[in-house]
Amino acid sequence: MAGKKLKLSSSSSSCCCICHEFLKAATKNPDKIAVIHASGGAKIAREFRNSNRDSTTVSDINYDKFYGDLLETAPSSRPPVYDGDQCFTFSEILSAVDSLSYRLRRVLDDPSSIVRASTGVEQSTEDQVHYTPKIVGICMEPSAEYIVAVLSVLRCGEAFIALDPLWPTERISSIVSFSNMNVIIRCQSSFDGNGCYELCKSHGAVDCSSCPEVFISMKENLQQEFGSASSAWPCESEKSRSFCYVLYTSGSTGKPKGICGTEIGLLNRFLWMQEFYPLDGDELLLFKTSISFIDHLQEFLGALLTTCTLVIPPFNEVKENSFYVHDFLQAYTINRLIAVPSLMRVILPALDSPYNIRVQSSLKTLVLSGEVFPISLWEMLFKLLPKTTILNLYGSTEVLVMLAPHFQRLMNQHFMKVSGDCSYFDCKRLLSILENEALDSVPIGMPMSNCDLVLVGEDSPMQGEIYVGGLCIAKGYYCDVSALSQEFVKSPSSSTGCFVSDLKCQYYFRTGDFARLLHSGDLVFMGRKDRTLKINGQRIALEEVESTLLGYPGVVDAAVVSVEVKEKLHFWRLI
Repeated sequence: MAGKKLKLSSSSSSCCCICHEFLKAATKNPDKIAVIHASGGAKIAREFRNSNRDSTTVSDINYDKFYGDLLETAPSSRPPVYDGDQCFTFSEILSAVDSLSYRLRRVLDDPSSIVRASTGVEQSTEDQVHYTPKIVGICMEPSAEYIVAVLSVLRCGEAFIALDPLWPTERISSIVSFSNMNVIIRCQSSFDGNGCYELCKSHGAVDCSSCPEVFISMKENLQQEFGSASSAWPCESEKSRSFCYVLYTSGSTGKPKGICGTEIGLLNRFLWMQEFYPLDGDELLLFKTSISFIDHLQEFLGALLTTCTLVIPPFNEVKENSFYVHDFLQAYTINRLIAVPSLMRVILPALDSPYNIRVQSSLKTLVLSGEVFPISLWEMLFKLLPKTTILNLYGSTEVLVMLAPHFQRLMNQHFMKVSGDCSYFDCKRLLSILENEALDSVPIGMPMSNCDLVLVGEDSPMQGEIYVGGLCIAKGYYCDVSALSQEFVKSPSSSTGCFVSDLKCQYYFRTGDFARLLHSGDLVFMGRKDRTLKINGQRIALEEVESTLLGYPGVVDAAVVSVEVKEKLHFWRLI
């Protein structure tokens, strides 16, 4: 049932914290491959692309020959490991986490105070339940080292800020200074050889004098025994940390804003997926999302907590051209992929290849989120991936509200936000819905477990602005008091709101997104509040116009803006 409750507690029979779940997974399968640095597969794909440099269009490239040659040389092992790949077992990852946790704890607790006490968030002595964690920066591309760094910070009971090393120097410096970061973890070396990127102490531009740095490497110091992590687990502490990660977005002002996410929110998303679309431990997942986006956490946590193998392509390969993602789907027979709809539109030409049968048979689940999912794109994916379960997830990361009163003692200057996904739609149900509904985009569905969505509208209770409540709520913007109290609302009354599920929350926040309720009980996205216009009394969402344009053959992308001239609205289409 949508919005149903899942159990999250500290008992031995339930999920208490991410680190405990990883410990159980790693000790159960210590010798199983946990992470593959896909240098070997990348090399094969790179050699093929270099041989097709003279091709001017996708149609000029002989993908059939490439994938035919690839399949002939593909390893028969499970997971497939190519010459040049680097593999790390669950035991090695766990040992590295223990080692780095011990080092971090010593640095953070050093009485000589090379690490400053965090002043980014106001500490409160009144709250006896939560504490404000110290802030640890993690500056590196997706890699085994990044995973070890995240798990180590969580193991220490602190919070991490993901710093994308590809960000401009000014952005990184601004975030480091603004957040009053305690220490930064950097990657001394990760992928190497075969032309893949190598990171070193000169990579990036964070001034060591402003913030202490710790350099790590799976090839070097993380294999050394520095000691074991403290026996005290964060979940066994008398107090729990108020947030466990901070992800920075540009925000509407163009200035970086940090979103404070909770561990219980991450666990709730993971447990929901395991109940409805479980990983079986033998699947292969791809970690290809930038650490700037919330989806990257679910990409690797889902694999590690279920003893699945995680394939990590060299990030510069995927960054150079998103189309290369398909090469890794083929080479490593990826079973589950998290992506934005626009990425799938990019790799459609390769999916239409006769050799796509390899992806058709291996890709069990495709999770799409982050953008409107046009019906036209679903029709193509449904044809090319008929056996794949396609999910459309909805979540907001840009809207915030005030904290509920029982949290205000802890962080008077913080506000709540959605942290990741809060609703889902299984496209297996779409054909039956389309028999009775004319839709331009795939529905965003129903609430996930422990989440609630309410529609609040002026004209009809069946459509309106989406209010969100439940465990998907983050703790808000880090060190930002600019949010308006109007965004915070108590539970809407039945006369003003349409409750999508039976799960009632005491507090909700306004997302700024509009939706309407279908007869099936699913929500369909209608557009952003700031991108919705009324013309002659009719509400028009610019996203719907864009979706219609994308349905025309040959249209790859589209954007629609409105310009008011002499009190009349004119639409300018940018295609």
